[in-house]
Amino acid sequence: MSKPQKTLAVFPGMFDPPTLGHVDIVHRACNLFDELVVAVGVNPEKKAWFSLEERLSMIKEALVEYDNVRVESYNVLTMDYVQKIGAKALVRGIRDTTDLREEIRIANLNQMMGDVETVFLLARDQHIMTASSLIKQIVEMGAFSEARMARLVPPTVVQRLAKRVNESSA
Repeated sequence: MSKPQKTLAVFPGMFDPPTLGHVDIVHRACNLFDELVVAVGVNPEKKAWFSLEERLSMIKEALVEYDNVRVESYNVLTMDYVQKIGAKALVRGIRDTTDLREEIRIANLNQMMGDVETVFLLARDQHIMTASSLIKQIVEMGAFSEARMARLVPPTVVQRLAKRVNESSA
């Protein structure tokens, strides 16, 4: 009798910065797959606020309690990365119909061109409005407070954001 193959999935993103919504998707995906790779990448259409090293560090710190998660960086097409590491699926979080529309388009392309399946996990109510871009906007508009941010991002990210605010105001 052959040993069952472990299921590996990839949760890709920029994680600029990581949010509690990202952590929730990881938590739930860990119950569906034997191993999850949180793949921190680049998006040529977006300018990263934090360096790749900072984003890797923040997401690793936020996910330290998960034994079946590893965090890696990648700089190729996501479908190529998934194939390269032998993953069975991509995991994507869906907050609303805008996300769904875009993610369906990307999932269909990944399936058609790379034979890569996508699993969608719906955001929980408390994370529907949480987006990295909104967090950056709050900080840039001078509305940063640790209490506010603690509802949106992991504690280590709150600390990084506070440091960034303090450095920019000095």
